[in-house]
Parts: sequence; C-alpha cells; structure tokens
Amino acid sequence: MKLKSYLEFIKIEHTLFALPFAYAGALIAGDIDPRTAFLIFTAFTGLRTFAMSFNRIIDREIDALNPRTAKRHLPAGIISLGEAYAIAFIGFAIYIISAFFINLTAFLFSPIPAVVAYIYPYLKRFTCLSHYFLGLNLALAPMGGWIAVRDSINFDSEILIFSISVIFWVSGFDIIYALQDIEFDRKFGLHSIGAHFGERFAKWVSRANHMIFLFLLALFFKKTILLLPVAALIFLEHYIVRKDYSEQKVQISFFYINAVISSIVLLFVILEYL
Repeated sequence: MKLKSYLEFIKIEHTLFALPFAYAGALIAGDIDPRTAFLIFTAFTGLRTFAMSFNRIIDREIDALNPRTAKRHLPAGIISLGEAYAIAFIGFAIYIISAFFINLTAFLFSPIPAVVAYIYPYLKRFTCLSHYFLGLNLALAPMGGWIAVRDSINFDSEILIFSISVIFWVSGFDIIYALQDIEFDRKFGLHSIGAHFGERFAKWVSRANHMIFLFLLALFFKKTILLLPVAALIFLEHYIVRKDYSEQKVQISFFYINAVISSIVLLFVILEYL
C-alpha cells in the first residue's frame, strides 16, 4: 500500500510521455546497445523521481492552500516530509550512478539537468517564463540520450532542432495546465501566462507554441506526412479543453494524449534513423 502511495507521489506513469525523447536522442546519435538502453532508463527514471519529489516538497505549502492540490500526498499527510526527501535522494542516487556507468561525459554533465529540475518549482514565484523552463527540463532528455551514445557534447543541428522543439511542446501544454489555477495564482501572486494576460491570450500562446513544435519537427524529419498524426493529436488536445479545464479533461488531454504523441515521435525517429 505504501509503495503505491510512493509511485503516485512521483507520478511514475508520466515518465511514459517523457522517456521516449531520451531514447529518440540516443537513436539520432547512432547505434544503441541494450546496456546503454537500460542505463538511459534508470538514469531518466531516477532524475525524474528526484525532480518530481522536490517539486512536491518545494510546493507543499502552496499546494496545501489550493483546493485542487490540497489532497496531494504531502499536504494531506499521506506520506511524510522525511519520506519525500528519502524518495528524492534515492532517485538522485540512481541517476548519478547510472550516469557514471554510461560514460564520463554523461557523469561530468549530470549535475546540470538536476540543477535545472531543482530550480524549476521556484520560478513560478517570480516569472511566467516558468512554462518554458519546464520545457527546457524535458528538452535535455534527447541531448542526454545523444551523450549516452556519443560520449560527447558535440551536438549536431538535428539534435538541437529536435530538443528545441520539445521546449515548445511542453510549454504549450503547461500553459493550458496552469489555467486550472488562474484565480489561485492571481490571489497568491504566482506567475503564469494565464494569470498575467488572461485565459484567451494564454490559449493562443499555447497554440502558437504547438505550431512552432510542429514546424521544428517538420524541419527535423523532412517528411511532413509523418507529422499528420501528431498534428491531429495536438488539435485533439486543444479541442478537449476548449471550454473548461477540469482535472479529468487535463489528464486526458495533456498526459494520456501526450504519451501517445511522444511514442509516435519515437516511432518516427526509429523509422528515420534505422
């Protein structure tokens, strides 16, 4: 029962829409052997466990004030603060050990994604650009996959275009996700594009971000026909939440559908590079 609470605390299922981008980066870099594939999995899962745990730890007082998040594990007392720190440091240890066994470059640069992940939860207290910083968190995944295969930070233009596209994909759906808390954010001085500029403007910025995402993917794949299912799913995401942003609709639109999108993108990378 406690294990289930721990897995729910770190939202382990959301790893499914992020992990394919790490593997995509590895495939863009070249051949990937089973050992490297396993270490990418453990490194990514460990880092994401660390990131989500500290996100919840840092936001626990804000979450307790927000009716939407008051039932989360820390505000509700389902797990203790000590347990949350333990989960975070176990995740960090798995990440660092995995990076060590991947290669020297991965190990030397491993603190950077961890620092970026740690900083992110604080940013909404200061700037609505936090949406894009969240995108940067995930954009480091394909670059990490590249490093795992190449043992180098000599990135080519393809991996950079692909990684930048991820920033706009993530920020696009995070802007909509934040609309659930628009009134709460305004009341407590938290920053989001919706809280600053209004719901309608936030919707258009989100759509623009996803159009940039599709444009960059088109530059990357060079076969725009491959983007049709991705574009259709992006449209479906926005259609589902066109009128309201209930927790259920957001879960369907931005977590389940995004898991499908990331899997399709990985499949296209496999087709393109193998």
